[in-house]
Amino acid sequence: MSTTERSWESFGAGPLDVEKLAEMANRFFSAVPGSAPEPLAPQPTPDAFGLADTRLPYAPPLPPLVGDVTRFPDLAVVGAAGIRVPGLEHLFAPPVVPPAAAGGLDIPLIRRDFPILSETVNGRPLVWLDNAATTQKPRAVMERLKYFYEHENSNIHRAAHELAARATDAYEAAREKVRLFLNARSANECVFVRGATEAINLVAQSWGRQNIGKDDEIIVSWLEHHANIVPWQQLAEEKGARLRVIPVDEDGQILIDEYARLLGPKTKLVSFTQVSNALGTITPAPQIAAMAHAAGARVLVDGAQSVSHMRTDVQALDSDWFVFSGHKVFGPTGIGVLHGKEDLLNRTQPWQGGGNMIADVTFERTQYQAAPSRFEAGTGNIADAVGLGAALDYVMKLGIDAIAAYEHHLLEYATRLMKDVPGLRLIGTAPKKAGVLSFVLQGYRTEDVGNALNKEGIAVRSGHHCAQPILRRFGLESTVRPSLAFYNNCEDVDRLIAVLVRLSDRRPGPGLPDPGLRRQG
Repeated sequence: MSTTERSWESFGAGPLDVEKLAEMANRFFSAVPGSAPEPLAPQPTPDAFGLADTRLPYAPPLPPLVGDVTRFPDLAVVGAAGIRVPGLEHLFAPPVVPPAAAGGLDIPLIRRDFPILSETVNGRPLVWLDNAATTQKPRAVMERLKYFYEHENSNIHRAAHELAARATDAYEAAREKVRLFLNARSANECVFVRGATEAINLVAQSWGRQNIGKDDEIIVSWLEHHANIVPWQQLAEEKGARLRVIPVDEDGQILIDEYARLLGPKTKLVSFTQVSNALGTITPAPQIAAMAHAAGARVLVDGAQSVSHMRTDVQALDSDWFVFSGHKVFGPTGIGVLHGKEDLLNRTQPWQGGGNMIADVTFERTQYQAAPSRFEAGTGNIADAVGLGAALDYVMKLGIDAIAAYEHHLLEYATRLMKDVPGLRLIGTAPKKAGVLSFVLQGYRTEDVGNALNKEGIAVRSGHHCAQPILRRFGLESTVRPSLAFYNNCEDVDRLIAVLVRLSDRRPGPGLPDPGLRRQG
């Protein structure tokens, strides 16, 4: 029996009446309707965006409610994704929702997995539409963190005692889950960091310092978060290199022909986002990466906003580095991942020095470990890495393709309604979008709209979203940004629209400028 098996053996059934609970489970599953959802139509070949076209009528119909979990509240802890919660794992082999291949997500049941969605704000039920800033956490993640601190907490890798072995097993198991989630070739390619920002800085301060020189060129796009601009600006200033920018059109789409003109023999790196955090634009990442490689450049893809909305396959994408943050994909804060091609990581000098990342140290020289350890100096965020693994389990149980199809429906629904609000201007109207709905409302400052929504319990982001260049491309300093996740529903959107319509009706008068317009002078 492995250490991992031994550590999980202690979950047990506790004081529960197992036979009674099993009987309840059988009654519940027998109540699930027998009719399966309609099968998906044949899926189109992925295009340059790495996506099949999910515009209607391809996207599957929204599934009916499956079962009635409210009759059996003890079962709610199992969760919509069939996640094995400590103490109950052995009872629930059947999934509670139809498999992702059948196109079904039971949204009411999924929402029960997220305790915070029962919160009230200003006397109203919480509507969480700030998912581009951070996502909420399912009970399975919270339970996994609790179990770690109660049964496994230790430093990792070197100690001979039992808890160190358990913690090491849990940490490395989480790394393997990341590998599976990204379809990486090896877990050695997956480095744990604090988040996407640290991952980009790591590449800039290690590979960048080694390989970027005077007059070299680094290409980014207008769509980038500040975290994918500032580190390259700093590196370019230090090395005498040049930062070049891919323009976008009026819908917020990358202009591929203009990008092609930027590529040349001096291009050493192309670093770009897969999904814009400010506009929701999905970039044609495989095409951008292939063009960069054809020019002899390396490619970094910022996946912070894409991993929770669409399938990630770093082998198909052929990125040299891919980065994301755990808290954007229903995991804890303070943990993220840098994926890099293994041979490239092993040829790159470490950014930080200390414990864990060394093979041998003398006062004359130091030998470094191979990846991923060479980039994980010191005691890492062990517990939250384990929590991230639980979050990825949850997403994979639901099925990322089922999530993408559902969110597409919700985005279409919200977009249609928002276009009918008088005085509302959507910012970012690319046909390929994830669930981000930036807008301004004539007659109101963006912070006023955010405050009005907050009074109704609706959480959105208002401001520049750490993406000032792209907002200024549209003549703005700020927008209001609702953003969607799979636990949102049409009722959430309806409550948002009701407030916006009420605000629109109360506008002081016609002819007022957009509230987020840049100040001149």
